Amino acid sequence: MPCCGVLCQYETNKLVRIQSVKLGSLKWSLNVAILLFICIMLLWNRSYQEFDQVVSSVTTKVKGVAQTQLPGVGDVVWDVVDYSGPSQEKNSFFVVTNVLMTKNQKQGKCPEVPLKGRLCRTDKDCEKGGWDHQSHGIKTGSCVKFDVLRKTCEVSAWCPVETKRSPPRPALLAAAENFTVLIKNNIRFPAFNYIRRNILPNMNDAYLRSCQRGGDPLCPIFRLGDVVREAGEKFSEMAVEGGVIGILIKWDCNLDRLMQRCLPRYSFRRLDEKESNRTLYPGLNFRYAKYNTVNGVEERTLYKAFGIRFDVMVFGQAGKFSFIVLIIYIGSTLSYYALTTLIIDWVIGTRCYSADVGQNFSGKKVESVQDKQKCVLCVSYVDENNIRLVKISQKNSLQDITPISVQSHKEDTRHLGACVLLPGVSMDQDHQPPLDHKSDPAPKSSPPAWCKCARCTPSSLPQEELCCRRSEGACIASSPLFQQLVLRRSLLEAVLLYRDPLSAPAGPGHTALRHCAYSQYISWRFGVPPSNSHPAIPSCCIGRVRGEYPSPDGKYSGFRPTRMVSMQACANGEL
Repeated sequence: MPCCGVLCQYETNKLVRIQSVKLGSLKWSLNVAILLFICIMLLWNRSYQEFDQVVSSVTTKVKGVAQTQLPGVGDVVWDVVDYSGPSQEKNSFFVVTNVLMTKNQKQGKCPEVPLKGRLCRTDKDCEKGGWDHQSHGIKTGSCVKFDVLRKTCEVSAWCPVETKRSPPRPALLAAAENFTVLIKNNIRFPAFNYIRRNILPNMNDAYLRSCQRGGDPLCPIFRLGDVVREAGEKFSEMAVEGGVIGILIKWDCNLDRLMQRCLPRYSFRRLDEKESNRTLYPGLNFRYAKYNTVNGVEERTLYKAFGIRFDVMVFGQAGKFSFIVLIIYIGSTLSYYALTTLIIDWVIGTRCYSADVGQNFSGKKVESVQDKQKCVLCVSYVDENNIRLVKISQKNSLQDITPISVQSHKEDTRHLGACVLLPGVSMDQDHQPPLDHKSDPAPKSSPPAWCKCARCTPSSLPQEELCCRRSEGACIASSPLFQQLVLRRSLLEAVLLYRDPLSAPAGPGHTALRHCAYSQYISWRFGVPPSNSHPAIPSCCIGRVRGEYPSPDGKYSGFRPTRMVSMQACANGEL
C-alpha cells in the first residue's frame, strides 16, 4: 500500500553504543544510585499513598484549687469557676495567674486619674460631656483636686476609678502551676471515613486517674507547669503578666492494614512576644467585676486578671495505599534516569575521558544542519589527521579561519576502483613517476604570507587562500603519490571509463581530466566529506592540476561553493 504521509510514519531516536567497561560501570552505578534514591523517597514520604487532611474538634476541662492572700480582703480560695475566666475563642482555655483589685466602686462623681498631659487648672479645661478612649467616665465640666499638688477633671463613673499599677510579684496565683487540664480531641478523615480520638480505647477511668506525661507521652492529662516548661518558659515569670501558650497536636496516620498507625503527638510553644521591654502591651489580661448591694446601693469589686491562655491547635494527615498515586510517582521519577545520560555525555565531552572517543562520539551522536544562508567548507591538511569545518568568510583567508568543529577522516576507496583496470600500477610511494610525468614547476612569484609549503599562488578571493599544510614543510603536490593518484593521465582516463564504461575517450581538451583530478584529490584527502559541507582544495594542488591539464583559453571558474550542491557533485569534481 502507498504510504499515507505523516500518519504512516514512525520516528525514533538515534542511539550510540560505546563498548567501554568504565562507561558501563559508571552507567550502572548511577542507575543504582538513582533507584536507591527513588525507593528511599518512596518509603520516607509514603509517596505510594493517597492523603487526606484532618478535621477535628477540641474540648478541655481544667482542674485545681488555690488559696491566695489578697490585700485588704484576706484569704481567698480560687476554684475552676474563679480562675478559668470566660472562653475567649474556639479550642482554647484561660487560667488566671495574677490579679489587681479595685474595691467598693459605686456610681458617682470623682476626680479622673491624672494621665500624661491630662491635668487641669480651671473648669474651662474640662469640657462637659467629653470623654476619650483613656477616660474612666464622662466629664462633668468641673476641675477638682486629685491630691495636694494635682487637679484633674471630675467624671461621672464607678468611683473610685481604677489606678494604673504594676501587677504584684510574685504572682498571686502562682499555685496554678499545679493545675491540670484534660484535653479531648476527636478527629476524622472524611476521604477514608476514619474516626479517632486522643483518648484511646484502652484508656479506662483508672488509667486517666493515674497517668502522667513523664512516663506516658499519650496521656491526655497535662499539668500546666509542665506545659509551660516544655514550651521553654518559666511558669513563675510568665504568671506575672500572662501570655499565650500553644498546645500542638499532630496526627500522622498510616491507614494501611499491615502498617496501621494513628496516634497523636503533642508539642508546646509560646505564641506571644515575651520581652516586656520590646512590647508595648506585654502579656495577657482582661477585666471583670463582682457586684453586691450594700444598704440599697449597688457596689462592685473590679478585678484586672492576668493569666495564660492555652490554644489547642490540631493538624495532621492520613495516608492510605493508592495504586494510581503509585503509578504517577513511578512515572514522574523515571525522568531522573536522564541524569545518567547527561553525566556520561558530559564525561565523554570533557577531558575526563579519551579525546578521540569524545570526538568520534560527537560525530556519531550529533548531525549538524547548517542554515541556508551559511556555507560550510571542510579543510584537510596533510600534517593533520582530522577534517576541519569552517564557515566561509569574505574578509579572512581560509587558512586563518577558526574551525567550528573538527571531525575524523572517513576513508573512501572509490578513487582506487579504477586501478584494477591498469595492470602494473603500484601504490608504493617509492615508485618512480611514469614517462609522461612533467616536473613540478617552481612558483613564478614569492608565495603569500598564508602559504606554508612555498608553492601556493596569490589570490584575490579569501576562500581560495588555502595551503595544503598547517605548519611549514614539504608540499603534498610534490609527492610521488600525488602524481600517481591525482595527475597520472592513464589513471584519470581509467577512472572516467570506470564511471561510464560507454563514454568516449577524453578529447584534446583537458576539462574532464582536470575535474577528474579534483575528484581524485577529494576522495583521497577527504574520503567521505561531512554532510552539508564542501571540500576546499589547497591553492598549491589546484595550481599543480591546472599546470598538468590547463584550460585552452587560460580561464578558470575558480572555487564557487554553493549551499545546494550535492556531495555527489563534489565527488564528480563539479566545484
